[in-house]
Amino acid sequence: MGNREKLLAAARQCLFDKGYERTTVRDLASTAGVSMAAIGYHFGSKEELLNQALFEALGAGDAIIGRSLEPAGTPGADPAEAFAALWDNLVQSFSANKTFWIANLEATLRAQRDPQLRAQMAAGQQEGRSGLARVLTGAEEATLPDEVIRTVGSVQLALMGGMMMQVLTAPESAPTGAEILAGLRALGTLAGAAKE
Repeated sequence: MGNREKLLAAARQCLFDKGYERTTVRDLASTAGVSMAAIGYHFGSKEELLNQALFEALGAGDAIIGRSLEPAGTPGADPAEAFAALWDNLVQSFSANKTFWIANLEATLRAQRDPQLRAQMAAGQQEGRSGLARVLTGAEEATLPDEVIRTVGSVQLALMGGMMMQVLTAPESAPTGAEILAGLRALGTLAGAAKE
């Protein structure tokens, strides 16, 4: 493994162990077993190294999310049961992969000060919306209308972000998949009543 790869691995570890803001150049170099000058040589700055490591870590998180979404695609499953099972898996994932999800939140905050990272995250969110809509509807991604991606995908993505923050903050009070489904049904009833 070359110095560049060592630095990326060290940056991912530091992001998960210390977070973005608390990671120093010395931390990165020490963890990688390279000189501090190697950071500038390979990445230009500590921030560029951390951004790249963060984006790679978030990209690797697709596998975590994908495993959490598997029940929704079970052939012959009752759609409501599959949706509740999907949420049970997501809530469990938020607790089991806490460092990944915290890094995700940090990336969101960091992106507000970094246009390049924000653009990368925006593209990732668009992919996420599309993938979520595909999984939830069972449709092929190429056949999904933009309206479905913007509604189903966007709302599911928003629900995931909010639920993630709740679970990370107070895991002992995390709702079950059945409770989330009941809450969505109640909100749907309220939205229908407001329409009349």
